[in-house]
Amino acid sequence: MTPCDHAPAHIRAIAPYQPGKPISELAREMGLDESAIIKLASNENPLGISPKARAAVAAGIDELALYPDGNGYALKSALAARLGVALNQLVLGNGSNDVLELAARALLAPGSSAVYAQHAFAVYPLATQATGATGIEAPAKDYGHDLAALRAALRPDTRIVFIANPNNPTGTLLDNADLYAFLKIVPADVAVVLDEAYGEFLEPAQRAPSIAWLAEFPNLIVSRTFSKAYGLAGLRVGYAVCHAAMADLINRVRQPFNVNSLALLAATAALSDDAFLAESKRVNDAGMAQLTAGFRQLGLDSIPSAGNFVCVRVGDAARVNRELLQRGIIVRPVGNYGLPEHLRVSIGLPEQNARFLVVLGEILTCHSRESGNPVRTSDQPDNLDSRVRGNDAQT
Repeated sequence: MTPCDHAPAHIRAIAPYQPGKPISELAREMGLDESAIIKLASNENPLGISPKARAAVAAGIDELALYPDGNGYALKSALAARLGVALNQLVLGNGSNDVLELAARALLAPGSSAVYAQHAFAVYPLATQATGATGIEAPAKDYGHDLAALRAALRPDTRIVFIANPNNPTGTLLDNADLYAFLKIVPADVAVVLDEAYGEFLEPAQRAPSIAWLAEFPNLIVSRTFSKAYGLAGLRVGYAVCHAAMADLINRVRQPFNVNSLALLAATAALSDDAFLAESKRVNDAGMAQLTAGFRQLGLDSIPSAGNFVCVRVGDAARVNRELLQRGIIVRPVGNYGLPEHLRVSIGLPEQNARFLVVLGEILTCHSRESGNPVRTSDQPDNLDSRVRGNDAQT
């Protein structure tokens, strides 16, 4: 016997979350030049970080010998002013993953349950399992959340229902009226964690008035992040907005210095960089059009996405992924989400998107020749039109 053998069974049964493959790891494995590798796997911002965030990080280097502000006052104050909420309604996290796990730790225990959708973010079942609670997966509808199925899955012992909007990895988006109706019928003692990690990529009319809903629904927790549109994935900073009593409860299980000094400075500065945020959305919109047009030309079906990524059906996704890696392109296989024929592709810069499409077309053409079935494409990869190649991706 070892100490590990005495660990709770629900902990020993956890299959750890597998992040996207780093560029450096692929370079070592394949003997490739790092500078030639394209990573379209982790929904990162291809523009990098906000100039304001970069300046704030540079200015804060000399303070790294000191502990960060454990309360995150400056960032909370900026968020409170921008969102129109009180400081005591905010919880800061080491990325929004941390916020999701904190909510699970505060509200779940053995003998309770949490509900989430099929094809939804993998952290929901992991965070649930880590508490010893039971995870309940409701069947998806058109690759997204079926709110009726989620409601039907609730049990008397359910304490949390997780909803990603837009959803990761499929990119599906719920109708705001349907989401509001769902909140109205969820029992008041069940917390609804609304994960809006990709909300900044939505058009204004698409965005749910979730912060305004907090006044009506004390059981609502809205989770957001600076990792995606704000480009701060490497610094790990996210936050939750909720009722003051809920925030107080969650903060009781939060580590006092869970967000580091540079992350606090960068997020506070990034929050005010509206120009960078607007450019990030513009590049994402153009890249989404570029990739989806390319998939259509290759005869591939993709799931309509409201995020900064798109799921495309390629057939033998594991094989296609291996061959993309061999050619220095990292995307995300999603077989662990019950989508073995799909790859999730993050939106990159125009030239990155174009190279991915050309290489993908070459791989699929080779596969079709091996099988004796012609590839379903309106143009061969070398003839992809200018929109796909990114020549006019600014439009």
